[in-house]
Amino acid sequence: SYCIIPYTRGRVRSRRPEDVEKEVRTLAEKGYQEIVLTGIHLSSYGTDFKEEHQDLLELTKRLHQIPGVKRIRFGSLEPRLITEEFVRELSAMEKICPHFHLSLQSGCDATLKRMNRKYTAAEYEAGCAMLRKYFDAPAITTDVIVGFPGETEEEFETTKEYVDHIGFYEMHIFKYSKRKGTKAAVMPDQVDEKIKARRSDILLTLEDVMSHAYRQSYVGREVEVLFETPWEWDGRSYYTGYTREYIRVAYPTNEDLSNQIKKGILGEQIAENIYLLRE
Repeated sequence: SYCIIPYTRGRVRSRRPEDVEKEVRTLAEKGYQEIVLTGIHLSSYGTDFKEEHQDLLELTKRLHQIPGVKRIRFGSLEPRLITEEFVRELSAMEKICPHFHLSLQSGCDATLKRMNRKYTAAEYEAGCAMLRKYFDAPAITTDVIVGFPGETEEEFETTKEYVDHIGFYEMHIFKYSKRKGTKAAVMPDQVDEKIKARRSDILLTLEDVMSHAYRQSYVGREVEVLFETPWEWDGRSYYTGYTREYIRVAYPTNEDLSNQIKKGILGEQIAENIYLLRE
């Protein structure tokens, strides 16, 4: 009820799986080790195909077989896609990164209903529990909108308590803004901008706490890092990259570690949201 994209994108248009596979094989041959599957509505992949068994899970299985690909990461997923079958099948594939972005938008059922989201807070929570059942401490990230038309202080508090209970790795917080042509733009009880800003600040503060707690939970654990870029900090040279959970890590070196994968122990935080890798 609040997003203009469904009105403007037209029908779902999925790339043929053989076309995606061909591109990924080409990338792998050029040395790319991590593939990110993304789309405007990734969870709808394959719904426009007449053939059966042509969905995101089947595509992922095909890509998992390609030599040279070491990691497969997903873009934003819809909660309805997180079924036991889907998660169990993913957990059996060693290349899947345990990093899942599930769009929430609100932790309050009344707000979700006005948003025309097709799930409840309880159903969303069940999806998170499913991911944590099959993956060891996965990184779960999300989006939350504050100040949606009609959102009361009680509804906002419900969302705040809900996201704190779920315990996200990261949250992207958005202040609701009108989009001409959507139902929400003409809904009554539009929320004042100052109230939106205050609610946004509250959730951003909570996000900092949760994000730090998640990273800290990995300190002392063995992690695998795919290095990407050189970095200078406090007069010392490092190379930085990301773990499978998308924690940014730095390793002290003067060597070029670009596109190399290295395992080690996650050490202490040395800069904002950057942790040291120890051998």
